[in-house]
Amino acid sequence: MMKIMTRATMASSSPGSGTCMLSLPPHFLSSSQNNFHSKSLHFNTLDDALSSFHRMLHMHPPPPIFEFAKLLTSIAKMKHYSTVLSLSKKMDSFGIPPDVYTLTIVINSFCHLNRVDFALSVLAKILKLGHQPDTATFTTLVRGLCVEGKIGEALDVFDKMVGEAKILKLGHQPDTATFTTLIRGLCVEDKIGDALHLFDKMIGEGFQPNVVTYGTLINGLCKVGNTSAAIRLLRSMEQGNCQPDVVVYTSIIDSLCKDRQVTEAFNLFSKMVGQGISPDIFTYTSLIHTLCNLCEWKHVTTLLNQMINSKIMPDVVIFSTVVDALCKEGKITEAHDVVDMMIIRGVEPNVVTYNALMDGHCLQSEMDEAVKVFDTMVHNGYAPNVISYNTLINGYCKIQRMDKAMYLFEEMCRKELIPNTVTYNTLMHGLCHVGRLQDAIALFHEMVAHGQIPDLATYRILLDYLCKKSHLDEAMALLKTIEGNNMDPDIQIYTIVIDGMCRAGELEAARDLFSNLSSKGLRPNVRTYTIMINGLCRRGLLDEANKLFMEMDENGCSPDGCTYNTITQGLLQNKEVLRAIQLLQEMLARGFSADVSTTTLLVEMLLPMISSLLVAIGDQNTWVPMWQCVSVIYLTVEERQVFISKLRFYMWFDHRCIRFEDWNRG
Repeated sequence: MMKIMTRATMASSSPGSGTCMLSLPPHFLSSSQNNFHSKSLHFNTLDDALSSFHRMLHMHPPPPIFEFAKLLTSIAKMKHYSTVLSLSKKMDSFGIPPDVYTLTIVINSFCHLNRVDFALSVLAKILKLGHQPDTATFTTLVRGLCVEGKIGEALDVFDKMVGEAKILKLGHQPDTATFTTLIRGLCVEDKIGDALHLFDKMIGEGFQPNVVTYGTLINGLCKVGNTSAAIRLLRSMEQGNCQPDVVVYTSIIDSLCKDRQVTEAFNLFSKMVGQGISPDIFTYTSLIHTLCNLCEWKHVTTLLNQMINSKIMPDVVIFSTVVDALCKEGKITEAHDVVDMMIIRGVEPNVVTYNALMDGHCLQSEMDEAVKVFDTMVHNGYAPNVISYNTLINGYCKIQRMDKAMYLFEEMCRKELIPNTVTYNTLMHGLCHVGRLQDAIALFHEMVAHGQIPDLATYRILLDYLCKKSHLDEAMALLKTIEGNNMDPDIQIYTIVIDGMCRAGELEAARDLFSNLSSKGLRPNVRTYTIMINGLCRRGLLDEANKLFMEMDENGCSPDGCTYNTITQGLLQNKEVLRAIQLLQEMLARGFSADVSTTTLLVEMLLPMISSLLVAIGDQNTWVPMWQCVSVIYLTVEERQVFISKLRFYMWFDHRCIRFEDWNRG
């Protein structure tokens, strides 16, 4: 009797429409041909479901298999997947033969438990029992494989499903949910090109993408920064029969915000509202976060009020975003006002909120206030996390209170909070900054011993201070360690080492390392060039320094003000005054200005020459144009004062010479 019922059930079933996010196969949710699939059983608790199961198990004769399927569906909906597997075994032990539906529930449960290997063995069992897996079965497997990142195997299952459906003319062809599942899996793996190809294939085979399909692909495009393609897909939706929903619009609005296309984001927001689609909290979160980054506080207030008027209460994420942005702008009082407003509206600040407040006070070196916030957080029942401690440690390091910073570090360990790489990096930088290089190195070894992997920032800190303290041998040993660990040192690492070599007088070694950067797949940045130019100038190799300077623009790395000042000082120190003045004029044309060191050098080099010349010529018409030529350099009051002070020291004119105080005022 049981076998007859099972076959009848199988014969009357029709292919399902697939599943969504490892949800239950639709056969257990709805079916036009089986009333017993119209709904799953409802239980208030798992115990109720288990009691019902055991009653069914001991009935004589037992209920038909679809009743067990409905019960297993209910338990799976409660996310008790291990229980589903246990009950399935119990059914086997009582001789109740499973059908394709109950086995698909088992597959779904294994997939939720990240045991897709067992799910595949259940598929083999389905085939062994003579059942035909349907669309829901294959889609569930495909989804499980995608969730575990096994996209290649998911595509294999999909191809097998399509191939068998065509050859054997079976009913388990892929449906929209199957295609959507694979598209999502490809997007998660950043295989957007393959996802687009599958999307086109889906349409080519006559399947109509739904809003979830479009939303999945649009979200994938936005995550890889291809906002323009996402917008084209949105236009395609609007022109077709599938209208975008708030999720689709929010994905693109968020991507536009990240691209800093704020006007376009708000235009799309207005269009969405104009079409009668209400923004949700995620839409507002994206827009408010962007406005906070731009310090558009009036617009932030407007959006918050708009949310409240729309009966969408800002949550702790939105409030914390505003608090964090205000703190970073130094608006600590306003940030505290926002926290007070949160509490009034019934939104409790969380650890993120308190961390943002602490960081704001630390940025202002208000450590006592930061500690008060920390204590308030603890008093309100929120346990500080690693970020909380890192924030305070960083604040104390910045004001060189290493005793306080190290005490907090030890307190973290006592509370069994594991310091992370940021913790160690912050402390090492602080120790180096106060001259405790050996303590920083000891902390580095402790970090490694405790299983924290140093990152490039860690090595940059140690390399920088080793080089600055003339420990070049140790710095080179550390560089070899980095290269030996296959960490791919970046240009900043090599720039630090080149600087250390130049400081130690190892110009040839610095030159060789600089020349070999391209072989390491790296391009010098403006700081690398500037350091190398400075080293060459100090050695008096002005032609080589100038050649390197000229190469910068050719290599797509334009010199900055520091580069100009460096090479100008090199020229002046080597008595190349006219070339220095020409370079200063070029620098001014590019929008840079001479710094105090350059100004001082220029005056010291130039004024004695002009003084001697004036004594020889004694003609005001000769020297005034020279001052006009030089005066373009002096753009700030500070620089002019340097000039005047040096002038008083060097110049001595007769009664025909105008006073330079008058020239300065003019």
